[in-house]
Amino acid sequence: MSTTPNLSATATPSAEPTVLLEARDVVKHFPIRTSKGKQQLQAVDGVSLQVRKGETLGLVGESGCGKSTLGRCLVRLIDVTSGSVIYDGVDITNLSRRQLRDRRRGFQMIFQDPYASLNPRRRAAATVEEPLRTHGIGSDAEIKARALHLLEVVGFDPSYADRYPHEFSGGQRQRLGIARALALAPQLLIADEPVSALDVSIQAQVLNLLADLQEENNLTYVFIAHDLAVVHHISDRIGVMYLGELVELGDSSDVYISPRHPYTEALISAIPVIDADAEIRERIVLTGDLPNPIDKPTGCAFHPRCRYAQDLCRTEKPLLHIQNDGRQVACHFPVAAPDPPAVLPRLNDIEPPSDETH
Repeated sequence: MSTTPNLSATATPSAEPTVLLEARDVVKHFPIRTSKGKQQLQAVDGVSLQVRKGETLGLVGESGCGKSTLGRCLVRLIDVTSGSVIYDGVDITNLSRRQLRDRRRGFQMIFQDPYASLNPRRRAAATVEEPLRTHGIGSDAEIKARALHLLEVVGFDPSYADRYPHEFSGGQRQRLGIARALALAPQLLIADEPVSALDVSIQAQVLNLLADLQEENNLTYVFIAHDLAVVHHISDRIGVMYLGELVELGDSSDVYISPRHPYTEALISAIPVIDADAEIRERIVLTGDLPNPIDKPTGCAFHPRCRYAQDLCRTEKPLLHIQNDGRQVACHFPVAAPDPPAVLPRLNDIEPPSDETH
């Protein structure tokens, strides 16, 4: 009987650092041309955070807040303007292409649009084999065996190995993308909106798959999404981003039940309460659109839309500081959330079927 490599990293857990990934004052500005000449689009503006080994850190915020750009900076798909990214104790910010290639085996990315990220001319098995062949891992027979094993891990029948991406449903394509990301047995996965394009029932299947894989292989996730309910469902800690900045960071349940930043409070108030017996939160409607990241407001970036804004908010930028309960909040006047609903809306656990027909 042929054997396949274990998905888990080979290093002894006790020898690995508690903090697997760290961003230190990461800035990413994109130079653009406007009617006013050359300007800088401030996509990520001084984000610092740590990701602990084995946890899921969720990043949430509305479109344009910089969360996807930050995710790409964390795995060096794009270079930072300033700041540094530390992975497994090594600063990867300025590594050469060859040095980065060796390190990249430890971290991979799952993309929002699985169809766009898959080669339409490459069959499923060949898609999973590609990173193994790129890094020269194993013989031809071992590579093929590992690819088939990974397809089985994400719920595919062996007959699916010869299918092309267009022959799969959206959920199946996302599973194929996950199998490819697992090929090199990474420690860290950056999941960028991995379920936003899927139906709710298929979302639950993919989320359950990610949770099972994490438990079985001691994976670490950075899970990026705009839906705070989904992020709460899967994350140990939640970081809330607004206009390129981290405005709140804390334990998932604490942030969800008792938000301290006015923006987090508004996001949570917009989540539908499904249980008829649950207490209804006050709906907070933010006025105006997300400000222009080319010309950010002075002081607190959120003050033009904040119902608690005072003169200090318009002139002085709040720093991310630690509250008495360990929560990190960037707000001059942190707020207490309303009483939590009796039942929190959560996605139901749904076992992933072996064959999706959607």
